[in-house]
Amino acid sequence: MREQLGGTFPLGPRRVHRVGYGAMQLSGDGVFGPPRDRDEALRVLRAVVEAGVDHIDTAQFYGAGTVNELIREALHPYPDGPAIVSKVGARSSDRPSLLRQGIEENLTALGVSRLAAVNLRMVDPSEAPDGRFDAQVATLVQAREEGLVEGVGLSNVSLRQLLRAVAQTKIVCVQNLFNLADQRSRDVLRECARRDIAFVPYCPLGWPGQVRHRILANPAVVAQAARLGVTPARIALGGLLDLAPNVLLIPGTRTRAHLAENLAAADVGLDDEARAELRRHFPDTEQHKPEEEPA
Repeated sequence: MREQLGGTFPLGPRRVHRVGYGAMQLSGDGVFGPPRDRDEALRVLRAVVEAGVDHIDTAQFYGAGTVNELIREALHPYPDGPAIVSKVGARSSDRPSLLRQGIEENLTALGVSRLAAVNLRMVDPSEAPDGRFDAQVATLVQAREEGLVEGVGLSNVSLRQLLRAVAQTKIVCVQNLFNLADQRSRDVLRECARRDIAFVPYCPLGWPGQVRHRILANPAVVAQAARLGVTPARIALGGLLDLAPNVLLIPGTRTRAHLAENLAAADVGLDDEARAELRRHFPDTEQHKPEEEPA
């Protein structure tokens, strides 16, 4: 078992390893329906826990409930320690009552009485936070006060939305699109680091496919991977871990082979040469707004 997994960082009242697992890819193509290989999906989830991972990201709308069903089948009764984080608010029309319903659906599907955190997912990060936003945050705060969740998080948010939320309650994590090629949430990452809030990049190897290819085929990534004796994916993930101690990774995969490669990113120690090359080839692009999460 890889015990370190990049060290640890607080996720609400817990401390979790900095390399976790994102379960979205266990659903069918386009995040709909059942997986291509159900047995392998179950084996992947069990391998996740066996490797020492204690941070699993999911959502009831992944695979229309299929992913949470897989997690429960593979891991319930859950071993001590795993922080299961979900999200609600995938539609701009979601009212507070629907957010509460989404939390309860996650709890039922997973077979738990409490989630480590629930992220309020914004459809449009460029939208100015208003009274509806405040009511949505208040719904998650109420769920925390009732013991349904341990922490309140945010997903796909701008700095303005983050600051509006932290003025109302404690935020334990922010999950935004972020990878070497798309660092438009760098301002959010910096604010999270300043406030000791976990920053969780989704699509850490790039999205859509051409962005992922651009990262993994980038000359600097390829060259540094060869020099350090690792794969390009490990360089790309290790580069994110190297940015700040509050970065928590949740790379997803459908196979145990890719799982092992993703977890091995925790072992990549970038040196000054690697850092300089990555900065030169992947400049900060925070001035643009984040894109919507693929779903």
